[in-house]
Amino acid sequence: MVVVHHRTVSVDGFDVFYREAGAPDAPSLVLLHGYPTSSHMFRHLIPALAERYHVVAPDHIGFGRSSAPSVDEFDYTFAALAEVTGRFLSVIGVERYAIYVQDYGAPIGWRLALADPAAVTGVISQNGNAYEDGFVPGFWDPIWADAAERTPQTREALRPALGREAVEWQYTHGVPDPTSVDPDAWEHDLALLAREGQDDVQLALFRDYASNRDLYPAVHDWLRRSGVPVLAVWGRNDEIFHADGARAFARDAHEARVELIDGGHFLLESHLDEVIAAITSWSDAEGSAAGDRSRTADTIVG
Repeated sequence: MVVVHHRTVSVDGFDVFYREAGAPDAPSLVLLHGYPTSSHMFRHLIPALAERYHVVAPDHIGFGRSSAPSVDEFDYTFAALAEVTGRFLSVIGVERYAIYVQDYGAPIGWRLALADPAAVTGVISQNGNAYEDGFVPGFWDPIWADAAERTPQTREALRPALGREAVEWQYTHGVPDPTSVDPDAWEHDLALLAREGQDDVQLALFRDYASNRDLYPAVHDWLRRSGVPVLAVWGRNDEIFHADGARAFARDAHEARVELIDGGHFLLESHLDEVIAAITSWSDAEGSAAGDRSRTADTIVG
């Protein structure tokens, strides 16, 4: 049985909780979670990958079991979250690593790569956007409006996204059989969102999300220049990040492999085995086909 360790370290005076498994001398894979969850979303994936990777999955500041200071005590921007994550990796001694990014984890991962391009050895993006192609207008238009106008009205228009209906929808939309999704996943998130001050934390991050789009040209340039291998494994029915966001990686990543799976935003809850198979196949091929720039696939699974 794989042992998953649950640890906490201090970073700049804040507690960062993380899950860790696998041999410390194995290649490192850093799992970066999305909204509104935490490293809890990787609870089933970590043991499955620990035989080939040293897996590390932190909770971002304000999420999970990490410190959740108020908006007066911490600048809730994606730049600030990435800075803490970079220092966290330094504290635990992880210098070179692949990243698995989902949702919010993507802009945090991109900032890590741009800050230290040589540190990131590979990218697995699971419904984690790096292109304008992926944004579904019906979901994102209110977020863009709040970022542009910054009024109390545009801010309040986003508050329903913190509620039960919206959180549950993130887990069940696009899933052919919603009964395959464990309700404990969204109940876990809702319990953490109910903490005092969390509405202000999350609304601040909603407003800052537009800043991530400014990074995209630099991310695309990094993908082209570095030749870093990329796997985009995506819930093709996601109504937050469209499958076009997965396909777009092939424009810039020489080693891009795109796998679209018949699921939604939180693919690990409904299609864990398919994601594991995609990662295993990609990892094996990337290791055996080093330097082969022609491997671009768009595989429909399920």
